[in-house]
Amino acid sequence: MCGMPQQPPVRSSAPRPSRPDASMSLLTNVMDHSLDEGYAEAAARKEAEGAGGLPKTVRAKLALAAGLVLAALVVTVGAANARLAAPVVAKERQELIDRIERETTAADKLESGVDTLRADVSARQRAALKKDGGEQADLVSVLSGATDVHGPGVKLVVNDAKEASTGGDGTNPRETSGFSDTGRVRDRDMQRVVNGLWESGAEAISVNGQRLTALSAIRAAGDAILVDNKPLVPPYTVLAVGDGQRLSTRFQNSADGLYLHALQENYGIRTGISVEGDVRLSAAPSVIVRTAEPRTEKGTP
Repeated sequence: MCGMPQQPPVRSSAPRPSRPDASMSLLTNVMDHSLDEGYAEAAARKEAEGAGGLPKTVRAKLALAAGLVLAALVVTVGAANARLAAPVVAKERQELIDRIERETTAADKLESGVDTLRADVSARQRAALKKDGGEQADLVSVLSGATDVHGPGVKLVVNDAKEASTGGDGTNPRETSGFSDTGRVRDRDMQRVVNGLWESGAEAISVNGQRLTALSAIRAAGDAILVDNKPLVPPYTVLAVGDGQRLSTRFQNSADGLYLHALQENYGIRTGISVEGDVRLSAAPSVIVRTAEPRTEKGTP
């Protein structure tokens, strides 16, 4: 009986089913084996040798316990020392506060005494002026700044520019051009303002409450303006007693008034002048009266 010829196996053309994440095999492998095999072997070897985790021998455990006890002892001793030192520090602090208060009280007392003596000196100076000045005693007192004055006048406010810098670049110094590119009011500006007011007919002038006399000086110390060695800060308020409207007009039309206007137009310095019905100026804190006497050729009176 003849056998039937054996048929070759028929290969199916249908695709074999694949895993849903077959296209992400690399990412899947990384997530499944996140630890490199070499690292895993090394960790297993150290675990077997007892090198990882907590100490396993009695000696190592005792050493660890001793270290922990020593650290706790250090912290405890530090806290105890801080608690013991706290009252001492508080006492020293209170003693320092008490000393500052005592010194402040003493300084205030001395300052009050200085003010009292200054007022007494001013009163004696005014009395001497009235005694020796005769009919012109009141005029001399006003012109010398030895007495308070009030009356009509003007109020002139001069202030730095809004964006004033602390210094120029040296290419436009005030000594040569008369102006500054810094936008700050300088001592020369205040000198010109005051001289312009005197020339325009002012009878008494003060700058930021500082009464000017025949011996007053306007100087500079860095960026600060000093009037009789007292520093002033902007804005600078200049009060002048005199015929208000006439004084204002004459000053603004004078060379010094035009100079101030040029500073405003070119460098942003802010100015403002107003006529006041009643301007009050305090007396100068200290007035030294000096008189000139004729001398002969030999230098004796």
